[in-house]
This record gives sequence, C-alpha cells and structure tokens, in this order.
Amino acid sequence: MYKELVNKSEKLAVIGLGYVGLPIALEFAKKISVIGYDMKDDRVQLMKKGIDPSNELSSEAFRGCDITFTSNPEDLRKARFYIVAVPTPIDEHKLPDLKPVISATQTVGKVLKDGDYVVYESTVYPGCTEEDCVPILEDLSGLKYIKNFKVGFSPERINPGDREHTLTKIVKVTSGCDLEAAEEIALTYELIINAGVYRAGSIKVAEAAKIIENTQRDINIAFMNELSMIFNKMEINTYEVLEAAATKWNFLKFYPGLVGGHCIGVDPYYLSYKSKQFGHHAQIINAGRAINDNMGAYIAEQLVKKLIRNSVDLKKCKVLVLGITFKENVTDIRNSKVVDVINELKSFGLHVDVIDPKASAKDVKEEYGVVLSEKPVAPYDAIIVAVSHKEYANLDEEYFRSLGNDNFILVDIKGIYKKLNKKLQYMSL
Repeated sequence: MYKELVNKSEKLAVIGLGYVGLPIALEFAKKISVIGYDMKDDRVQLMKKGIDPSNELSSEAFRGCDITFTSNPEDLRKARFYIVAVPTPIDEHKLPDLKPVISATQTVGKVLKDGDYVVYESTVYPGCTEEDCVPILEDLSGLKYIKNFKVGFSPERINPGDREHTLTKIVKVTSGCDLEAAEEIALTYELIINAGVYRAGSIKVAEAAKIIENTQRDINIAFMNELSMIFNKMEINTYEVLEAAATKWNFLKFYPGLVGGHCIGVDPYYLSYKSKQFGHHAQIINAGRAINDNMGAYIAEQLVKKLIRNSVDLKKCKVLVLGITFKENVTDIRNSKVVDVINELKSFGLHVDVIDPKASAKDVKEEYGVVLSEKPVAPYDAIIVAVSHKEYANLDEEYFRSLGNDNFILVDIKGIYKKLNKKLQYMSL
C-alpha cells in the first residue's frame, strides 16, 4: 500500500476536514494524491478556493498540493487508504457522542474494497476502533477484518493556534491491526512527519496513549484550580505561588483557568465512561472534571461577592467580558467555558457585554445565544479578561480605567496583568 501511494497509483482520502483533517490532507497532498472529503459542501467550496474555514492555515498551505476536495461520498471509491479525522464530542449527559465517528465509518464502509486501509485519528476510548467501528466496516462492505481490509489508529496531536508545535514537528504515534498493517501505516505517516513516528504495540495502546495525554493535563489543571480556591481564601496570589514553586527543577508548571475546547475538556469523559464498563469508578479523573467544569460558575460567584461588597446594585450592574473562544488566538468557540461565566453572571441579573476579535458573531449567536458587541459601552462595574488573545497582551491601566467606573473590578482570568494587582481592584485565580 505504501509503495502504491508513493508512486500515485493509489489515492489516500481524509474524511473530515476540520482543525485536524485539513492539515493532514494538505501535508499528504505534497507527497501523494489525496481526496479531501467533508460532508459540509460550504466548507468544501471554500477549500477549493484555498481558504481554510477554520482560519488556521494560510492560502500558501494549499499551493502545490495534489488534492481533490469533495462533499460527494461516491468520490471516495477512488481511494484505497482512508484517514478518519472527525470530532468525538460528549452529549448533554457528558457521555461519549460517537455519532460523528460512526457516520464517518458508515461513509467509508460503503466504499471499502478488498485490500483497503482505514486509519482513525479521532480521539476515542481504548477499544472503540475495533469494537465499535470495525463491525460497521465489515457489515457495510461485506468484507472481513484483517483478511480483506486493514485498520489502524494514529491519534491526532494538533494544537489549534500553536504555530510552533505543528503537525510535521510532533512525533506521531501509529498502530495497526497486525504487523503488516502497523508497518505500512507507519511508513505512510513517515512521508510527512519530520519528527518521526512511534510504533505502538497495538491499536488499544495507541488509543489509550492519546486519551491519557489530555486527561493528564486536565487533572493537573484541576489541581491548580483547587489551589486557586484555597489560596483565594488565604488572600494569596496563586500565580506568585506558582512562580516561586517553579524555581525547583522538577516542579510541573501548570496554571489555573477555564478548561474548555474539544480535547482536554472532553476526552477524560471517554476514559471515565469506558472504565465503568470494567467496574472501576475513575475517582481522580471525575474529581478533576468536576472542579474544572465548575470553574466558570466559581469565577462568576467570586466576582458577584466582590460587587456586593462594593455596594453595587446588581440589577444595574454592567460587566464587560473580553474573549469568548475556548483558548487564545483561535476562532474556535466549541465547548468554551467562558460561556459558563457569562451565564452565571446573567443568572444574578447582571448585564453582560461580550467582545472577541477572533470569534464569529454568527457562530456565537447560533451556538450559545450570546450576541457579541462591536465595541464597549462604558462605564462598567467589572471587566473580565477571559481569553489572552494577542490583541489583549499590552492593555494597560489607562485602558481599563477608560472602560470602568470609579470603583470597577478587573478580573484577570489568565493572570496576564499581575502588574496591575496593586493599582486596581484586581481579581485573578
């Protein structure tokens, strides 16, 4: 398969062209023939014009690529090596929502041929690829797993907004259903991964490795958030504590904050869900999730307490929130925990204006029912800097005073204005 892809006698297809799928498709298209498939035709039409709908890649990334973009699943019949890169979210009960990956699997299953390869990049719990996806491929294709088609798992490690740790510079974990598949899949990814490929011993190992990467970060951030709650009661600045502790060579530098997005705030639920099937209650994982999921409400409640101590009439109170994306310098608003802060403040009757230079006003309205403001309407009783976009990096005391009333509170969720701690009414984690 590897040789056939390299000499372009066979094609590779990527199913799902979002933050993960599009960069992979374009990198492969610099080396081999690629079919880029996305079910949303409006996105496909943009990509045909060299525009990344996610605003992560420049038009330069599309140049010199042997790629055909399509929203027609029949076009996938021309491929022999399939990469599935669709989201794996959670539902309203915080249980794994496999609908996107199941749908993508059905799409592939209908065009699967004898000798084809299918590799999953979507983050799932250990066992999902072989237990949930492979039976669908067998059923719809009429083919037998391993005998007629091969499957592998190679977890995505793309970090939206990160211009340093890009796809080709991050070691790629690969795996396959047998030794032949494992090697062919590894060789294929080595075409584009300059940092090298790590061959995991099995598909389950690769699935587990990915899910603990994000779960580990989630737990460490939860610890920082709990420390923040403790130190707040002691009237100690958490960031100053962390700076002091970080002088020890083996101290792990994590920081408190809102944990949203479609990875760290989601993946631990997949592992917790799967552990229950084996009769194990994931105590640390669930405790970490509970802390991080409640941080938005916690921040809002702490602010309301300060406003009450300032004798502010909550019914007339105005708050400005700067930033609503799930992290800095991206347009992605999926699972943004800033929304939890906004909703909690509104539940107290406060008026909240929200501004974000990156987010789409249309997407924010559709996803959360929040109407973005074009510009601040001062004065405000509180200003919350929720996301550390580069546009906010150099805001100073004068800027905040121009927006706040005489007794306003600056809420610095990301801890980027520590120098203003003694100059303004300042609140941080």
